Amino acid sequence: MRLMRLEEVCDTAGIGKTSVYKLLNEGAFPKPVSIGGRAVRWVSTEIQSWILERVEERDGQAQAPAGAA
Repeated sequence: MRLMRLEEVCDTAGIGKTSVYKLLNEGAFPKPVSIGGRAVRWVSTEIQSWILERVEERDGQAQAPAGAA
């Protein structure tokens, strides 16, 4: 298991720090793991899964029949 710093999470997911924390507050992003004090890290496999879910959502929309909302 590998833990990622916020900067790496942002680079990997292609979103900014503000977006990470906004999504966290909405319950729509993997929760960080406290490693002591105010330091947190994210589990790399959870970030990868979150990205794959976005791709699956996109692909699901692309496969919808024409004219479907």
